[in-house]
Amino acid sequence: MPMLKIHHRTTYTFREKVTLSPHRLMLRPREGRELRLLNHEISISPEAELSWSHDVFGNAIASATFQTPSDSLVVDSSATVDLTASAWPVFGIAASAINYPFLYPDNDWTDLGALTVQQYDDVEQRLAIWARGFVAGRVTDTLSLLKDIGLGIASSISYQSRDEEGTQTPLSTLDRGWGSCRDFAVLFVEAARSLGFGARIVSGYLFNPDSSLTGSTNHGSTHAWVEVFVPGAGWITFDPTNRSMGGANLIPVAVSRDIAQVVPISGSFIGATDAFLSMDVAVEVKMVDPASVARL
Repeated sequence: MPMLKIHHRTTYTFREKVTLSPHRLMLRPREGRELRLLNHEISISPEAELSWSHDVFGNAIASATFQTPSDSLVVDSSATVDLTASAWPVFGIAASAINYPFLYPDNDWTDLGALTVQQYDDVEQRLAIWARGFVAGRVTDTLSLLKDIGLGIASSISYQSRDEEGTQTPLSTLDRGWGSCRDFAVLFVEAARSLGFGARIVSGYLFNPDSSLTGSTNHGSTHAWVEVFVPGAGWITFDPTNRSMGGANLIPVAVSRDIAQVVPISGSFIGATDAFLSMDVAVEVKMVDPASVARL
């Protein structure tokens, strides 16, 4: 994969000047074996003091503190990454986990903890029954099962972009037959957990150079997908929105148990109840010449 430049600009406008409370920013790409972060900068207007920390998942969190009232807030994040994920990955799954069902080793099961527990009520087991429909028999190829869940979501649920905040419950997505990328991701994670897998949500960016992928109207956008833990292979990436497996075209920013934990920008303000006017998000992901990149 080429070297990529991500520009993510979020603009909030208000009817009058308001006092901005501290804002939580999750914008720094998450480094790993398949992604190297070369540089990252955040600029904010009005001026803010940034402090950095890591959450329980190891995601980089910036806290922005403001001193000046303002009738707007602009958060501008720019990053350059070297993405080396293969378009056709091969996974070295442990012999004990090649076929489903399997048991996680005791240490893995303990450490996966809440990532194996469904986060949404399924009192009538509707989601669990739906997920079990992808199990081909008493012994099923594990990787094929997970791929089939992703394909089943993409083939039965229509993609619809949705700008407003929040995520549908998995059962709502099944009932409505439509959803955004984050709804697809939540449905996949909950289905996998209902089958006993450890799974987590991933938030980041989609690189869409030829505009052929779902979830972006141009060459890039914010995006949500899934990782499932399989012994031997580790965390395997699935993007149900695009029926794909592996991290090609995906730039992770944060991983979490629940989609609400990976909101790129969150915060509040003190002012009139009708002070908020609008929010605009612009994302660009493009290839860059390696010779032009200044390193961290």
